[in-house]
Amino acid sequence: MEIKVEKLSNIELEKRGVFGWPIWTKDVSKFDWHYNETEECYILEGKVTVTTKGGGVTFGKGDFVTFPDGLDCAWNIVEPVKKHYNFK
Repeated sequence: MEIKVEKLSNIELEKRGVFGWPIWTKDVSKFDWHYNETEECYILEGKVTVTTKGGGVTFGKGDFVTFPDGLDCAWNIVEPVKKHYNFK
């Protein structure tokens, strides 16, 4: 299972309705997580490394990230994060 990190234009973000999605915030921390459904998110602030069996992925402000359904991972929030998110 792969975490997908993209840079999308503001036009594409608007087409997807990203700026109307709820916002989630979290301070610097580490925790394990399991995705029961696909999550798409747009990072407004912060820096995060998410580690899976396949390795680690780092992302931050301006990144559009997709986490697949069924993914087991560990989050390491290096800088406080603020993101728009949507479950599919």
